[in-house]
Amino acid sequence: MIIREMLLDDHQSLIELFRTTPGITVREADSIEDTEKYLERNPGLNFIATDGEEIVGCVMCGHDGRRGYLQHLVVRTDCRNNGLGQKLYTKCIEALSSVGIEKTHIFVFKTNNLANEFWSKRGWQLREDLNMYSYNASSNSNA
Repeated sequence: MIIREMLLDDHQSLIELFRTTPGITVREADSIEDTEKYLERNPGLNFIATDGEEIVGCVMCGHDGRRGYLQHLVVRTDCRNNGLGQKLYTKCIEALSSVGIEKTHIFVFKTNNLANEFWSKRGWQLREDLNMYSYNASSNSNA
């Protein structure tokens, strides 16, 4: 498998990967337009894994100048348990470190037991001292 930087041309294949992966939710923010903005704002920080021509994993990440944020760490179910997920997020951590970002967060749905177990086993600390709130100005609702 090869890990390379994510391109906008990968979008449709990634959406299919997201839709077929349990625990992953595709939202309006995953549109090609929003993905393009995200990649432009966070160059060199988003990666995919390929097996031949097929995308089998990805991780998206960005930062606010102080903290990094991982998004959508996804590995196709038949390609799991070989370290690919860890290789992908490690690429993000290294890329973030190269631009001076040392602390990184990931948000995981409480009901996504598989993902919560994945992060916990790798030494990521569950934060119980804060709540996350969301606001969507376009719909005036949470998202």
